[in-house]
Amino acid sequence: MKRTLNLFFLIFSIFSVLAQQGFQFEKNGDKISVPFKLINNLVLLPIKVNGVELNFLLDSGVEETILFSLEEKKEVRFFNAEKVLLRGLGSQEAVEGLKSTNNILQFGSMLYADHMVYIVLNQDFNLSSHIGIPVNGIIGFQFFRNNLVEINYSKKRVIVYSDTAKNRKKIVRKFKTIPVAIEKSKPYLKGTVLLNNKELVVKLLIDIGNSDAIWLFQDRSEFLKVPPKNFADFLGRGFSGDVEGKRARIQKFARNQFVFNNPIVAFPDSTSIRNVTMVPDRMGSVGGEIMKRFTVIFNYPKKEMYVKKNSLYNDPFAYNKSGVEIQHNGLQWVQETVRMETVPLLPKYNESGETKVLNDFKYKFQLKPIYEIANVRNNSPAANSGVQKGDIIILINNAPAYRYSLQKVNSLFRSEEEKWITLEVERNSQILKFRFQLQDFL
Repeated sequence: MKRTLNLFFLIFSIFSVLAQQGFQFEKNGDKISVPFKLINNLVLLPIKVNGVELNFLLDSGVEETILFSLEEKKEVRFFNAEKVLLRGLGSQEAVEGLKSTNNILQFGSMLYADHMVYIVLNQDFNLSSHIGIPVNGIIGFQFFRNNLVEINYSKKRVIVYSDTAKNRKKIVRKFKTIPVAIEKSKPYLKGTVLLNNKELVVKLLIDIGNSDAIWLFQDRSEFLKVPPKNFADFLGRGFSGDVEGKRARIQKFARNQFVFNNPIVAFPDSTSIRNVTMVPDRMGSVGGEIMKRFTVIFNYPKKEMYVKKNSLYNDPFAYNKSGVEIQHNGLQWVQETVRMETVPLLPKYNESGETKVLNDFKYKFQLKPIYEIANVRNNSPAANSGVQKGDIIILINNAPAYRYSLQKVNSLFRSEEEKWITLEVERNSQILKFRFQLQDFL
């Protein structure tokens, strides 16, 4: 029998039982440090599920642990599975999934026994193609619930400390303490936004699984109006489909002494967030583009967050100026010529007595990514040049597309300069070439 489940907004156990659940240190353990991958402001961690290592997106904006894209991890075993329906961000309907209990999660030397996970069966939901590396799941509240969790964005390490008075004392001396509210297993803070010359105090979900700086929900206040200078855009992908909305710059976002001028804000449309059950007074989210500018430590049991500026604090706020979203679309075998690294024992001579230069090469085949245009923004430079959704990219600025990582392509499109971009694509077995200039519409 199927049961309907609101994926992002389950009411979970109260905080009086935090100390008895969640990831536990090994005996005499007090701290672990694990490297992570930072891609497009997102934190990606290795966590073992029932003995099999998977890549997880660390996301403070979700409560439950969710798995997907497991087709290459068929050896993972799940227990006590039952069918459920999953809902989340996006404009479409619920998707079918499984709920499984009694799972064992391992992060470094920490274990979480009897862990419940939800498994998305719809293979159309695939973050891997948009991030550029395999992503098998999302973990949120269950990771943060009973320890001190530091995310060091500049060093790309997650450090987990046991929640002791000694550890808290060391942290408080070096970090600024910001109180947070924990509601329905998610952290919220209050900040100030200045837009359209009006200053407004806003309650925002701290959502490190959102790569943008800030999201604001227009229908939550009469003052949350999209600035006149904006454009419609694809904001991301949720479990219930694509998230659409508008992007614009606001004049300021501030929390205590931390002030950010002219950040880029996303305003999702009402259809994309219709499945989201809001906590009282929530007006939006603060995401990875803001959070990456700090070393941040979450302390859910004490309802506090500790922050310290890092080297990224003054980075400018940028966005994709090309108007195209690119995703992986499988792999291809590529033949490459490699010079042989050999040193002859004796020089070689030709018939006239001159030294003969040996050019020894070998061929090797490697799997390289295929890039596809996943979305084209209307009236963007790429759209106006003729680029279309579904085009397969062959060359980027006359270099083979497979030589770029997805993150490098995205960085190129987010350039502060008005660079010229040349794309050679395959469409319906034809090779087409397009050229456009990055433009800042904000």
